[in-house]
Amino acid sequence: MSKFRPCIDLHNGKVKQIVGSSLSQNEKELKTNFISQKPAEWYAQLYKKDGLKGGHIIMLGSGNEEAATRALKAYPNGMQIGGGINTENAEKYLEVGAAAVIVTSYIFPNGKFSLENLKALSSEIGKEHLVVDLSCYGTQNKWVVAINRWQTLTDFYINKENLYMISEYCFEFLVHAAGVEGKQQGMDLELLKFLGAHSPIPATYAGGANNLKDFETCNELSKGRVDLTIGSALDIFGGNVPYEECRKFV
Repeated sequence: MSKFRPCIDLHNGKVKQIVGSSLSQNEKELKTNFISQKPAEWYAQLYKKDGLKGGHIIMLGSGNEEAATRALKAYPNGMQIGGGINTENAEKYLEVGAAAVIVTSYIFPNGKFSLENLKALSSEIGKEHLVVDLSCYGTQNKWVVAINRWQTLTDFYINKENLYMISEYCFEFLVHAAGVEGKQQGMDLELLKFLGAHSPIPATYAGGANNLKDFETCNELSKGRVDLTIGSALDIFGGNVPYEECRKFV
């Protein structure tokens, strides 16, 4: 059964919900759905109280380390963290309370996939502590992984062979459908179906979910093999989907 996986997105030290495709170096182009008046640790404490495991904290750019650390300490071993993770800082985040780290750009230097970097990080912290972020854009029935705030397309496509290769070095995938992330206009159904059919390890999908029925859709299309994150549409982030109902999907 597909489960609800909570999130905390950090931008400039604050909890925000942002339209993923607008994340660029130009702040004027940023489209923000929600800026919370509550600190990151408030959300971590909420998830801890409700027993929600495996949620993710994503640091969108610099200036988020302090807020992320407070959230991790508020819910030890309860959440994963991503954003700028590499061999130099991964262990530090695990020591302050992360259940796992989420790697993206480090394994795609200059937009090129590096198996060497993936092996190095996995070897350092153990695959049981490593999640690989395969956030992507759909292009002609294929999904190409995007990095650098989802502004840079890599040379890496999500297909069965690549999923199996990477799964040797991590225990889970996190997949944001970047083209629909934050828009609340519906999920990438084909991507959900593909992950359910071909991911050899657990996967969490994020992007476009906007109602409680999306849990049923995710569960049906993925055959219960993919969990679901709802961000902008949640009422605790200014949306209309009741968090109290989502937390029942555990």
